[in-house]
Amino acid sequence: MNPVLVDLVWRATVETVVMTFASGLISLVFGLPLGLLLVATAKGGVAENLWINRLVGWVVNGFRSVPFIILLVALIPVTRLIVGTALGTGAAIVPLAIAATPYFARIAEVSLREVPRGLIEAVESMGASRLRIVREVLVPEALPGIVSGFTVTLVTLTGASAMAGAIGAGGLGDLAIRYGYQRFETSVMVVVVVILILLVSGIQVIGDRIAAALERR
Repeated sequence: MNPVLVDLVWRATVETVVMTFASGLISLVFGLPLGLLLVATAKGGVAENLWINRLVGWVVNGFRSVPFIILLVALIPVTRLIVGTALGTGAAIVPLAIAATPYFARIAEVSLREVPRGLIEAVESMGASRLRIVREVLVPEALPGIVSGFTVTLVTLTGASAMAGAIGAGGLGDLAIRYGYQRFETSVMVVVVVILILLVSGIQVIGDRIAAALERR
């Protein structure tokens, strides 16, 4: 592979990492509160409110039901409004984050629901506030599962960021299409696949180790 292509591969890898982790961080910031809201307002939750629970559930399910490639195109006006353009790495973060937030919210919800009800009731009987129950019981007890879920979200975002390359988002997906597919540069395609495998494997290993360390605590 010539030096020019090596430089392109390096830049594409950096762009993919930026897209994955920036959108992942946004999904964590907004998805975890959504997951907490779904659990807290569910029947028997610490802040039971079925109307809010159903409304939030419909919104989350609505975004999750739209295939990412369709959501990517549909959100072009929103992306332009936020970042001023629909092309490039920065623009891709918007639809990636919007797609990943409800996805992670549901994963976080599952982990939070696994916290023993008896433990929550014991803390409630001591007069703890709802906020304290969330902060000191729900989140800490569900943390290993939340970390594992966030790891899965990052892995999913890695694949989605490659898909975003199909409409000019940059990254490894864009490189694979422009050089590996359109110019028949087989070596580029192979390198892109290997890098994606290594990236996903690295994310999974690190996430699993963090979750295991939290589980032991």
